[in-house]
Amino acid sequence: MQKAAIQLETLTCPSCLLKIENATKNLQGVQKESVQVLFNSSKVKLNFDEETIALEKIEQAITTLGYIVKKSQARAM
Repeated sequence: MQKAAIQLETLTCPSCLLKIENATKNLQGVQKESVQVLFNSSKVKLNFDEETIALEKIEQAITTLGYIVKKSQARAM
């Protein structure tokens, strides 16, 4: 299991938060209860199984929604 922190460009509305949260929670390999979208810091924090999904795929799901990923990092839990 890995713990990821994904920095996004500034989020402008609370509905952005819900879109990102729903998209990441629905990904196979992402621990649903760990997903946190922090509106004020424009960050997404979550835990994922690196054998099921790559961090790049999680980023791709976010960018597909139209949000820009500035940087991300993952570390073992």
